[in-house]
Amino acid sequence: MSSSSKRTLELSGKRRAVLEALLREQGVGAVKAERIPRREESGSAPLSFAQHRLWFLNQLEPDSPLYNIHAAVSLSGPLNVPVLQRSMSEILRRHEALRTTFAVVDDRPVQVINEAAGFKLPVSDLQELDESARERSVNARAEEEAHRPFDLTKGPLLRANLLRLGETEHVLLLTIHHIVSDGWSMGVFVRELAALYEAYVAGRPSPLQELPLQYADFAAWQRGWLQGDVLEEQLSYWKRQLADASPLLELPTDRPRPPVQSYRGAHETLLLSESLSWSLKELGRREGATLFMTLLAAFSTLLYRYTNQADILVGTPIANRNRAETESLIGFFINTLVLRARFSERLTFRALLRQVREAALEAYAHQDLPFEKLVEELQPERTLSHAPLFQVMLDLQNAPMRDMQLQGLRLMPLPFDSRMAKFDLTLTMGETDGRLSGLLEYNTDLFEAATVRRMAGHFERLLETAVSNPDEQLSRLRLLAEAEREQILFEWNDTQAEYETVQCIHELFERQAERTPETVALVSKDERLSYRELNERANKLAHHLRRLGTGPETLVGIHLARSAETVVAILGVLKAGGGYLPLDPKQPPERLSFMLADAGVKLLLTREPLPAKMPRQKTQIVCLDKEWPAIAKESAENLGGTVLADNPAYLIYTSGSTGRPKGVMVSHRNLAHSTLARVAYYREPVKSFLLLSPFAFDSSVAGLFWTLCRGGMLVIPEADSHQDPAHLAELIARHSVSHLLSLPSLYELFLQQAKARQLASLRTVIVAGEPCPTRLVERHGETLPQASLFNEYGPTEATVWSSVHHCLPSTRQRPVPIGRPVANTQIYLLDSQLQPVPVGVTGEVYIGGDGLARGYLNHPALTAERFVPDPFSRTPGARLYKTGDLARFRTDGQIQFVGRNDFQVKIRGHRIELSEIEFALAQHPGIKEAVVLPREKVAGDKRLTAYVVLHQAEAATAKQLREFLKEKLPEYMLPSSFVVLDTLPLTATGKVDRNALPIDESGVETDESYLAPRTVVEEVLERIFAEVLQLERVGVRDGFFELGGHSLLATQVVSRVRGALGVELPLRKLFAAPTVEGLAAAILEDVGERRRVERTAELLLRLSNFSDEEVDDLLEERIGSVEERHTQ
Repeated sequence: MSSSSKRTLELSGKRRAVLEALLREQGVGAVKAERIPRREESGSAPLSFAQHRLWFLNQLEPDSPLYNIHAAVSLSGPLNVPVLQRSMSEILRRHEALRTTFAVVDDRPVQVINEAAGFKLPVSDLQELDESARERSVNARAEEEAHRPFDLTKGPLLRANLLRLGETEHVLLLTIHHIVSDGWSMGVFVRELAALYEAYVAGRPSPLQELPLQYADFAAWQRGWLQGDVLEEQLSYWKRQLADASPLLELPTDRPRPPVQSYRGAHETLLLSESLSWSLKELGRREGATLFMTLLAAFSTLLYRYTNQADILVGTPIANRNRAETESLIGFFINTLVLRARFSERLTFRALLRQVREAALEAYAHQDLPFEKLVEELQPERTLSHAPLFQVMLDLQNAPMRDMQLQGLRLMPLPFDSRMAKFDLTLTMGETDGRLSGLLEYNTDLFEAATVRRMAGHFERLLETAVSNPDEQLSRLRLLAEAEREQILFEWNDTQAEYETVQCIHELFERQAERTPETVALVSKDERLSYRELNERANKLAHHLRRLGTGPETLVGIHLARSAETVVAILGVLKAGGGYLPLDPKQPPERLSFMLADAGVKLLLTREPLPAKMPRQKTQIVCLDKEWPAIAKESAENLGGTVLADNPAYLIYTSGSTGRPKGVMVSHRNLAHSTLARVAYYREPVKSFLLLSPFAFDSSVAGLFWTLCRGGMLVIPEADSHQDPAHLAELIARHSVSHLLSLPSLYELFLQQAKARQLASLRTVIVAGEPCPTRLVERHGETLPQASLFNEYGPTEATVWSSVHHCLPSTRQRPVPIGRPVANTQIYLLDSQLQPVPVGVTGEVYIGGDGLARGYLNHPALTAERFVPDPFSRTPGARLYKTGDLARFRTDGQIQFVGRNDFQVKIRGHRIELSEIEFALAQHPGIKEAVVLPREKVAGDKRLTAYVVLHQAEAATAKQLREFLKEKLPEYMLPSSFVVLDTLPLTATGKVDRNALPIDESGVETDESYLAPRTVVEEVLERIFAEVLQLERVGVRDGFFELGGHSLLATQVVSRVRGALGVELPLRKLFAAPTVEGLAAAILEDVGERRRVERTAELLLRLSNFSDEEVDDLLEERIGSVEERHTQ
């Protein structure tokens, strides 16, 4: 033999793996030279690694049928039942595994091999039933058997039932526990049963040779062999292969993942054409890959496209019978391999197939490490909600059970649905008559049948496009059928609507003022303005502004508190032809100064005293209070039109990723579209609208122009009271408010604290700015059944709103959708290649239509990056806004918001770029590195946490950092807490690992010098502060807002103080005195109430220390004394 030919027979680990893979595909087992010895000792035996895991799972859930292996076999022809029973008895005699039970000896589980005994085969006669009843009975009994658990301490762990349907028709039900069997074993069982039955019927002895080995021998050998260098070599490979792998495949599910799996399942089928089946095998042949590898590459691609996760782990079973002496044994040999595929944006299917081939061959070369040992060594986070390491399995059945003929008896496997699922998804593929078919099993806790049916269709289309063009990028392989694509892109975006012609938004207001001049247009504190008065005041200001140079493409700053004067200023600027820039007086002067300079504002409307640190050299300042006498002499007539539809109407600044806020330029066309779409959608006329949003936020635009362009009354709460539910409820009742737009969290406080009669006038309630919880929809329906509730969605860049959903309590949708696109708006959910994603799959939200803003002021590159050409529109120059939001379509076209694809978050309705806060922190001289994350300890209460690394210990305290940020950022962007770390955790690629940052913030500094409560009132307030802020303690001089409090939490404090001490506490008092000490002093200012409040606090504290029994006794005693007084 030549040396070259000799070398080809000396197989490396990888070459042997290739050989074994090819042999497996042909249903042939491989051979290894080393033989497994028989056990030297009789009696009990150790468990194999795989058995140990199943034994442990059985201890957790002893009544679970999950690991039952079941089969139903049709027997057609004359059946000799005693011979069948004798054949099964012989199989039990031959295979110790079928006579094995499990016991605990010296605290360790062991296999107990029982003596052979005759097997009793129960027979159930169903001949008396009609055909349909027989079929139902067979299915019911099969399901019952499959779901009946085994007791591992009692044998045999095999059950068989024979159902007699007729003289020559029977069904044999077989159920075996997986701990003593596997899929290969079932084939061994059926083949031996056929051979024995055929021999016994003919009067011949058993033709089967005695087994050289038993499963217990394998288990004992495995325990001794898999250690030392052998174990280390296997483990080191798998540890390298699975390092940094994601623990969970985030498939888009129809329902939230339950905390504990139920393993309830169902399945969908798929059948590939003969030509596609051939093409798949041919593609694999050309690439030196097996059919399994080709299917795995395609299935992994489907999972990648569904999850957008670039790291996919799929489990696959492997027979693990790579030694000849194990091939004829019944036992639990099967092992599970975890195969990893890594994806990148430009990866082609051919390149992926080659990657998968290499990964599979390496895995085959290291298949001896039991999956159970791998899990034990890797120690992934253990949870009852999903399987460890992988949640999706692919199984290629190379040798499916086929029909068999035995001396006039035909054996045929019957399809059977166990209605169980071990994993989220399991795709089982097989080949029959040249065609590949599949069974896609799914967990019904997670998926609807329609979803999995669509998934199967997408998989088939992906296979077709992959084999026709394997050099195409994976992200471009087609998933959608033409009908699906048409529906998603065009049917669900058919929002065309015709409106009244209007050039500018203030024209609509002027028309309304002509129709209803004496109707009240606006109420603010003690001031009421009719439409005529409001229009005339705005006209006078507009004439004055024109004289000062205001016109198209100029911006005018408005720095005013919430008041009627602000509305006059806004309308005046618009009428003069300019765009307005609203500036919140509560924002840091440095930030306001930046906005004025960035916007190039030449004119600022404000009041005395002048705001500090404003750039006065380049900006002309008009103090409306001081200069109004002169302005009042201007003409009250409407101005002539010089404004075009594409001129700016307003500029609103949002948080910016560069560390500075960015201005969004919204045109008159955008604003008119937004307002008229609102008028068209909402059927209930706006009689009175409560404006809660500050003017510096674009949500104010909705109520402001909707109301004033349709003859309603705008109700403006005074400063510092727009988030006080008690005060707002009074306003609603006093002014018979019909419409309200609020944050969901604030509206929830409304429903908790306000009396239903105070809200009786409400007819339309809109929530927006943050996700709407289902419980809010239910509570709204219970409290205000007369009012309709709507959930709106839309970024500033798309002019306030882009979609809306009518929330009906009866539907109980979880989560509450953001609805469908509004008139003349398109919403697309796209992948990274701007291709539409399937229904149910998460994609990025792209918005098109008339609401798209002009872009970002002074940021042409950012505008070009976020406002992209619309590939689906026939309108020249049409654009889409790339939101960065993630969402998915439901089957009815409703959109569900999922989250963000970047570091932008929404806190209490405010859009925040975390990088802007990090940028501000980095400017502090004591900080070396900083990362900011949102944390949500309580559902619906999201707060910011800053993780900082200092240049040196004690370089900055939490209080110093908070004070530093106050000069640069608005209140809603201030972190609630600061965590000091020695270093920031990094990923393997050197990036900050945000997922590894500690959630427990117990080490966070919240105070500098703790001072305990000194009076009973302070103690009550301290407890309220601590409960609301979720802190262990609060010092009496610790600032509420410095400890992480915000406006909505402040309303909770006010509500709890009211309930505990019985005092009416205006919200502004907490803002004025935001400490326990200060608030206690404010409450006790009323001398007449002081004694009652102090006595109430004292009794409250005493009662809080009583047990429930003591409270019951005290209540009974008090009731008795009252009754006694009444009877005297």
